[in-house]
Amino acid sequence: MTRVFITIDTELMWRHHVSGLDAATIVQRSLEPAGVGIGWQLAQLRGHGLKATFFVDPMPCLIFGTDWMKRVVGEILDAGQEVQLHLHPNWAGAKLGDRGAAYAAYELIDYSFDEQRELLAGASDMLTAAGAPEPVAFRSGSYSASDDTLLALAELGFLYDSSHNGSEHPWPSAISLDRTQIAPVTHLGLTEVPVTLIEDKRGHLRHFQICALSAAEMRDALDHAARERHAAVTIVGHSFELANRAGTRPNTVHVRRFETLCRILAERKNVLTTAHFADRPDLALDHHDKPLGPSMIRTRLRQAEQLWSNWVEERAA
Repeated sequence: MTRVFITIDTELMWRHHVSGLDAATIVQRSLEPAGVGIGWQLAQLRGHGLKATFFVDPMPCLIFGTDWMKRVVGEILDAGQEVQLHLHPNWAGAKLGDRGAAYAAYELIDYSFDEQRELLAGASDMLTAAGAPEPVAFRSGSYSASDDTLLALAELGFLYDSSHNGSEHPWPSAISLDRTQIAPVTHLGLTEVPVTLIEDKRGHLRHFQICALSAAEMRDALDHAARERHAAVTIVGHSFELANRAGTRPNTVHVRRFETLCRILAERKNVLTTAHFADRPDLALDHHDKPLGPSMIRTRLRQAEQLWSNWVEERAA
């Protein structure tokens, strides 16, 4: 049976901070934009009986305080889903109300081992202070992770990382694994659970993200994984990506994709089983799983859909 990790990167958006929005609006447009944020996603998951991991970034607490973090962590846990650690290090240098003028380095791989360990330890402490259980899994912001990141995570007691993304390799996703590695693998003291990829064009990889793949591509990738008995499928979403970039209205293309994804997984639950990292699921670690191969028709249809999404759905209300 193929394990499926639905992962939702949950964070306050730097773009809204740079725009000069007040703190309450930044939180709302990042976590609950246009009625299709965390609350709506949790309801969809619950309605279809699916498990999901919310990788939550506590770093904005450094300037916005912890109340928003406590609310979102509580909402996720109350819905029966899990909270794990996410981190965008640029918030470490941010200042309230300066429209993003001050910031630390954006990519975690630009920090030394000791600096990464300190950032990870501090972020983990903030997450647990907000009510989350001790995290056992991590994903870096922008998939920016290196072997130093994994070594630091292992020292801190983490069991899983899910930062390796071959479509962003070797920068900023810089872990020393092959770019086509999509099966879970033991690496540097923990289990790396890479983001799933498809080959949308010959030799070109695209990662399994709700705003990156069409519903048809997601369906075919899932059927491919089930048919080939892949060890795992790792899907990426965000707290904000079902709304337009301004966070003011739903992006109906992305909303339909999320709804379709939940329906497909509910229908195929006998072969594609969603899992939480905290459950320590039994994962096959010796698989040589290969991404779904290219289809020009499937890719062209998604490109047409993306064009509509970018030019129509993304316009601010």
